[in-house]
Amino acid sequence: MMKLYRSILFRVLVVLGAAAIANAQALAPAADEKAEAVLKKAIQNLGGDKYLNVKTQIGRGRFSLMKDGVTVSFQSFTDVIVFPDKERTDFKGGGGRSIQTNVGNTGWTFDNEAEVVRVQDNLLRGKWRNEAKLTYIGKRPATLGRRNDVVRLIYDDGLAVEFEFSADEGFPVKSIHTRTTADGEEFKEEDRYAQFVDVGGIRAPFIIDRFTNGAQTSRINYETIEYNRPVPDSIFAKPANLKDLKKDLKL
Repeated sequence: MMKLYRSILFRVLVVLGAAAIANAQALAPAADEKAEAVLKKAIQNLGGDKYLNVKTQIGRGRFSLMKDGVTVSFQSFTDVIVFPDKERTDFKGGGGRSIQTNVGNTGWTFDNEAEVVRVQDNLLRGKWRNEAKLTYIGKRPATLGRRNDVVRLIYDDGLAVEFEFSADEGFPVKSIHTRTTADGEEFKEEDRYAQFVDVGGIRAPFIIDRFTNGAQTSRINYETIEYNRPVPDSIFAKPANLKDLKKDLKL
């Protein structure tokens, strides 16, 4: 389940359009001009200054596991982000509850069934934004004769992620990366973004589909997204009382 939660949070991170790479603008020596132009176009179409000035994001919806094109299970979720380095995601469904929280390079998780809180390293944030090289790859065929602009972000730790943006509208379309298991088996993970909704002048995809080696494995379907609401620091603190974690998150 931890791998599942980490992949969800990674998707949410990338979903902010170019958020995972927008900060590459501060890395001018490590980004080429064509890649920067693709990012600027995407940011402008996602809301421009309103998009860049988002301080908090609260998203609610449903996370579904998929197999052979059919939903096999689902959970509701509430995901809270305070930029630049705080995130908490609560999952609820099937009589169970779980939480993952990341603050800077640290975090904790809660599993209702295990009755335990575990401290964990944060693999999703940290220094990546300051240790990456951004390059423009070129155009790639899309659907119905369309083409996508492709940029690649390569981190010093070896992680490489490709982002596709529609050449016409400039919206983020896909993010692609490859992971290798301890047994040396390689998996291609692809997230596809759809159903962009304007929320107060900021556009965000309300559907994110995950494909593994070409087969759909999950879907995030947002029901609501709110920006710049006050978020108390207390929700990110490691709790002393486990009973508090069995209650719904109140914001």
